[in-house]
Amino acid sequence: MAAQEPPRPPPVGAEPPEPEPGGRYEAVVPHWFYCKVTDTRERWVPFSAQDSERLEEAHGAGGAQEGVVVPTSGGRYDVQLRARRRVAVYWEEEAAEVRRCTWFYKGDKDNKFIPYSEAFSEELEEAYMIAVTLGEWKKKLESPNREVIILHNPKLMVHYHPVASSDDWVSTPTEQGRPRTVKRGVDNIAVEIPSGEPLQIDHLVFVVHGIGPACDIRFRSIVQCVNDFRNVSLSMLQAHFKKAQEQQQVGRVEFLPVNWHSSLHSTGVDVDLERITLPSINRLRHFINDTILDVFFYNSSTYCQTIVDTVASEMNRLHRLFLQRNPHFRGGVSIAGHSLGSLILFDLLTNQKADPQEDEHCAQGTRTTSSMGGIEEVKEILKKLELSEYCDVFEKEKMDRQALFLCTEKNLKEMGIPLGPRMKILHYISSEAETKVCFLHGLCSCHHIPSPGIPLTQGPLSNYPQLNYKPTIFFAFGSPIGMFLTVRGVKRIDPNYSLPTCKGFFNIFHPFDPVAYRIEPMIVPELEFEPMLLPHHKGRKRMHLELKEGLTRMSVDLKNNLLGSLRVAWQSFTRAPVPALEAGSSEAEAEAEAGTEKQPDTKAEEPPAAKEEPPPINVGRLNGGNRIDYVLQEKPIESFNEYLFALQGHLCYWESEDTVLLVLKEIYQTQGITLDQPLPGSQ
Repeated sequence: MAAQEPPRPPPVGAEPPEPEPGGRYEAVVPHWFYCKVTDTRERWVPFSAQDSERLEEAHGAGGAQEGVVVPTSGGRYDVQLRARRRVAVYWEEEAAEVRRCTWFYKGDKDNKFIPYSEAFSEELEEAYMIAVTLGEWKKKLESPNREVIILHNPKLMVHYHPVASSDDWVSTPTEQGRPRTVKRGVDNIAVEIPSGEPLQIDHLVFVVHGIGPACDIRFRSIVQCVNDFRNVSLSMLQAHFKKAQEQQQVGRVEFLPVNWHSSLHSTGVDVDLERITLPSINRLRHFINDTILDVFFYNSSTYCQTIVDTVASEMNRLHRLFLQRNPHFRGGVSIAGHSLGSLILFDLLTNQKADPQEDEHCAQGTRTTSSMGGIEEVKEILKKLELSEYCDVFEKEKMDRQALFLCTEKNLKEMGIPLGPRMKILHYISSEAETKVCFLHGLCSCHHIPSPGIPLTQGPLSNYPQLNYKPTIFFAFGSPIGMFLTVRGVKRIDPNYSLPTCKGFFNIFHPFDPVAYRIEPMIVPELEFEPMLLPHHKGRKRMHLELKEGLTRMSVDLKNNLLGSLRVAWQSFTRAPVPALEAGSSEAEAEAEAGTEKQPDTKAEEPPAAKEEPPPINVGRLNGGNRIDYVLQEKPIESFNEYLFALQGHLCYWESEDTVLLVLKEIYQTQGITLDQPLPGSQ
């Protein structure tokens, strides 16, 4: 058997050894990592700088004791220090291994640095300390897996991975393994360490997903997508609320995911579906059962109750837990829904019960602000029915629109209205009752005054759970609310209607999103107007949209100028020549030429008039009198083919800076905090 050979020399091209006997040793600074497993692949992710400091402080203060828990990642994860486990707080997730890392080696597959175990790192650190102090390098250590690490000098340390062999007379591992780089300390490896999140939480937003377990084109879960949304919000706060951050007026907004899909599919319905599903095209059928059928489940009274109860109870649970963990939180709560999730939230919000005090306040506001307007509306109705001669009778009785729709034939008869006009008015009331929106509790502007004889269209359920809080704003992303209301028979939303407990409502959509529908045309059906164009987060319209508008304007101007020139030429061509009036004709031609020269000037003066802002559109009280529909600007590549990017358009909201910025802008506006610089075109 061959004698054991000395350690092999460093690889060719490596830096020469630097023996410095009696060198100064400095202890390595540890950093904490956790292991993230995706598709059976392990990836070690560093904690933020502030989280790592907290963990190290708790470790130094007796972290080996049982029950020491350190909140990390903005309080969304707890680290059980003794067990070295990272556990999710607000949702179910497999616990991740946590490691206090000082020494790393580069992996074979993706060239990412992987931390050694804490015990072996201590051995490496002890050997390194001896080598630095005594100047004795070329130290060789063997790990429990027969992997060999050689410390050539402070800048060159190599890890040899053994190669399996069937020969009994195996050579030493140093002669066979492929060398891998070894690094000491997190400062020497290429890894981005986040600084951390602000401790102050200004607002809480619950986010409800749409159909299926996957929420984006990469088939990620709602937790992962909301993580992206939260990260984008942090970058938008730094970019657009810098002054408020410097004055410590702004911390951050917390976004928490709400998952209802797993609860629905744990009821045993998947087993029932499996029995009746055909065996062909198995993957497609499984995808349909897991995603598309969620729409049909929601239209079923049985499973709709499960979905709505799950969403409401989960949001209430998260709210209670959040307040327990953040007892000093004084901010508001908003809710956001994507796709079907927005419809679930809309049905839930329309069936919340406002406080009696708010109802009384609402009734007083209605009497004071809309009584005169209601009488004028009644006059318009009578004029439409050719019954203007009875306007004085209705005005004398102080009859507004709400009172008119509560009238019966007996009431009209007591007012002295003849039979013929009575029939016209009653027919109008009954026809309008069928077309008006009735998902609220009546046709009145207050929410809890039902109108007799008018059916309520409240969605598939009659029993809706109540939330423990009043949302500040409701954000709908890629929402089919308008389509579902239309399918339910709702043709118009009363302009006086607002959600009982939520005063803000924003409907945000991508122009190519096949699932998204508008809301404003249901409130103001007699007007045709575009949705609000969402400003780009960098403060200008996308270049290709500006170019498109410029070309459109240019073509219109060219067309007008060309038509004007042709008109003048045709007039001069068809004019009969008069020889006796040559001087006069020449003067006329001069006038015509002068007219044609003046035309471009008049056209040039038109654009400033066109730039005047159109009068504000009254879209009712659903969003407090403000605009509701907001459309994103498509990217240049998306404008080439609308159909190709339709699916991406429905799943783009999680990483959309423009969407996140609108959410932050509206949330902080309720606190009196504005952007550093207002974006052009914003409301």
